[in-house]
Formats: sequence, structure tokens, C-alpha cells
Amino acid sequence: MPKNKGKGGKNRKRGKNEADDDKRELVFKEDGQEYAQVTRMLGNGRCEAICVDGTKRLCHIRGKMHKKVWIAAGDIVLVGLRDYQDDKADVILKYMNDEARLLKAYGELPDTLRLNEGVDVDGPEEGEGDSDYIQFEDEDIDKI
Repeated sequence: MPKNKGKGGKNRKRGKNEADDDKRELVFKEDGQEYAQVTRMLGNGRCEAICVDGTKRLCHIRGKMHKKVWIAAGDIVLVGLRDYQDDKADVILKYMNDEARLLKAYGELPDTLRLNEGVDVDGPEEGEGDSDYIQFEDEDIDKI
């Protein structure tokens, strides 16, 4: 049997916890970069995104983020534009939900952009129209 000379296999890589859950500094765009919202994932480290300037671009997820930072449809990302290909870009950074809300509050993202902020769990608000929620009174339940 061959001797293991490395530091471990894929289970060691799987056990690494490099998630940046703690607060990190908010990164703003520079020249040659643009904010975008991922519309769909294409596989092979690629995704389709609509940039803030209105163009739809095919984006390539850089190797440092590949299999470490999971990107889904609806996420806000920072893409680096290519000088020689206007319809393609490279994903540089994925913004967390709270960072995307801060960008929207600072006016970096347009107000028309919808962020995935979660699903309404509380039920409908007053005057929100008919829905599937039915309010029962205690005496109605006793009659049944």
C-alpha cells in the first residue's frame, strides 16, 4: 500500500470552515466593476446575471470562489467587466443579504432591484386583500 504523504484528502477539505460569517468590510464597486443580480445558474462555474446598467451578461465564477462560496439565483454579486468582451464578466464577490440591503440603502443599487429578503411568515397585513388565511373566533370552534 502506498504511503500517504499529503495532509489529507477530500474529507479534510470538506471539514474546513472558511465561511465569513463575521462582519466584513463593505466593498464598493470601482471602475471596471459593476453590481449584478444572478438570474440563473448555468453550471460549470458560470451564471447569467443582469447588471445594474441593464445588460445581461454571462458571468464566470472565479476559482477562489468556486466550490467555496455558493451562489444562487437572486444573489447580488460584484462582477468585473472585460475590456475585450462586453457580454461576459467575472464574479468577484458575493454580497450577503445584509450587505445587499446596505448597498441599497446607500443608493448604490437601484430601488427597482428586488432583493430576496425572505418569505412573509406572519400572514397578511391588514387591508392586504383576500388570501388563504382564515381567522376563527373561539366561539366558532365550540359550535363545531
